[in-house]
Amino acid sequence: MTSQPTLKTTGNDPGGPGEPGGPDGSSGLQAGLKNRHLSMIAIGGVIGAGLFVGSSSGIATAGPGILLSYALVGTLVVLVMRMLGEMSAANPTSGSFSAHADRALGPWAGFSIGWLYWFFWVVVLAVEATAGAVILEGWIPAVPQWAWALIVMLVLTATNLVSVGSYGEFEFWFAGIKVVAIAAFIVIGGLAVFGLLPGVDSEQAGLSNLTQHGGFLPHGAGAILTGVLLVVFSFMGSEIATLAAGESENPQQAVTKATNSIIWRVAVFYLGSIFVVVALLPWDSKSITDDGSYVAALDSLGIPHAGQIMNFIVLTSVLSCLNSGLYTASRMAFSLGQRGDAPKSFARTTGNGVPRTAILASVAFGFVAVFFNYKFPDSVFLFLVNSSGAVALFVWLVICFSQLRMRKIIQAEAPEKLVVKMWLYPYLTYATAGLIVFILGYMLTDTEHDGRRTILLSLLVAAVVLAIAFVKHRGRGSRDADVAQAKVPEQGRDEVSAG
Repeated sequence: MTSQPTLKTTGNDPGGPGEPGGPDGSSGLQAGLKNRHLSMIAIGGVIGAGLFVGSSSGIATAGPGILLSYALVGTLVVLVMRMLGEMSAANPTSGSFSAHADRALGPWAGFSIGWLYWFFWVVVLAVEATAGAVILEGWIPAVPQWAWALIVMLVLTATNLVSVGSYGEFEFWFAGIKVVAIAAFIVIGGLAVFGLLPGVDSEQAGLSNLTQHGGFLPHGAGAILTGVLLVVFSFMGSEIATLAAGESENPQQAVTKATNSIIWRVAVFYLGSIFVVVALLPWDSKSITDDGSYVAALDSLGIPHAGQIMNFIVLTSVLSCLNSGLYTASRMAFSLGQRGDAPKSFARTTGNGVPRTAILASVAFGFVAVFFNYKFPDSVFLFLVNSSGAVALFVWLVICFSQLRMRKIIQAEAPEKLVVKMWLYPYLTYATAGLIVFILGYMLTDTEHDGRRTILLSLLVAAVVLAIAFVKHRGRGSRDADVAQAKVPEQGRDEVSAG
C-alpha cells in the first residue's frame, strides 16, 4: 500500500544562474510575466490556428449541427480546465498537470503524461512552422519554403531564449491580433446576419441557413460525434495559462482568473464565430470547402482581399502557436528535469531564469520534425502527427484522475488553498472522464477521417512511454532501497541479518 502523497508548494523565486533551483528549493524560473501577459495568453491560448483552418471539414461533415460538436467539446474543455484550475491555484507550477499527476497518481503518471505532452508540442512546432512557411512563400516566393520554416523557428527560439518576459510580450501582441480579428469578424458578421450592416450585399445571410439545405442535422445526429473528432484537437492550448502562471507575479490569481474566464472564451470565440459562418452561408456552399470557412464568409460580405486578410490572421495564429508551443514544451521539459524524469541539465536556468537547455532540446526535435516533413511527409512525419494526435484526450483524462485524488490531499493538508473548486465533485469529474473515454472509443470506429489510425498509433506511443516510466521508476525504487540499506548502522544490519 502506497503512502498518501503530500501537497508541496513550488516557489517562484529564481535559483542561481545555471542551477536547477535556489537554496530554498525554488524553481529557478523568474516571475517575468505581467498580468496583461497572462490575461492575453489565457484569452489567446484557446484560439488556435485549427479554428481558422480546420473548421471547414467539420461544417461539411455535420452541417449547422457542428455548433453542437463545438458546444460538446467546449463544455468538456471548461470542465477539464476547472479541475486543472483547482489543482494549479492550490499549487502553481511550471509542470502543471504533469506535476499534479506525479503527486496524485505516482511518478510514472507524471513522467508519462509529461513526455507525451512534450512530444505533442514539438510535433506541433513542425506542423505550424510548415503552415507559416507556406503563407510566407506565397507572399515572397524568392525565399524557398524550407528557408521560411527555418527563419520562423530561429526567430521564435531567440525570443524564448532572451527571457520569459520577451515570450510574454510577443504572445501578448500575437494573441491580441487574433482576439481583435475574431471579435471584429463576429461583430461584422453578426450585423450582416441580422440585416443591420449597411452597404453590404448579403442576401444569402440569415438564420434560415441553420434549418434549410437539409435541416440543422443534414447528415443525422451521428455526424455530431464525427464533428467532435474533427474539432476536439483545435481546443488544445487552453491549459497553457496554468503552465505560464508559475512565472507570473501572482500565480494563484492568474490561474483563478484564467479558469473562471474559460466559459466566455469558448462561447464567444468558438461558438460565436462558427455560428456567424454557418448563418452567413449555406453549410453546403462550395466556397466553404474550396476557400475555407472564414475566407468564404468574408467574401460573402464583399470584403476585398478577404483571402489575404485571413492569411495574415492565420499566420499570426501560427506564430502564436509556435511561440507558445516552444515555451510550453520547454517548461514541461524543465519540470521533468526538476523531478529527475529528464536530464538534470533541463532544469538549469540562466541568469534571466530561462531554461536554455530545455528550450534548445525542444527546438532541436522540432527542426528534426520539420526535416521529416520535407523529406518523408507521407511516412515518418505522418507517423509523428498521427501518433501525437490523441495526446490532448490523454492529458484531459489524466487531469480528471489527478483531480479526484488531489482534492482529498488539498482538503487534508491545506484546505484554504481550495480557492477554485470543481463543480459537483466527484460526480461531474467521473462524468467528464467517462465522456473522454467514450470519445476515445468512438475514434476507433472512425476510418473515414483517420480516427482509428490516430488513436491506435497514439496508444502505441503511450504504451512505450508507460513501459519506460515503469522500468525507470522501478529501477529508481530499487536504487533508493539499496541506498537506505547502506545507511543502516553496522549493528542494525547484523540485527536484521540475525532476524
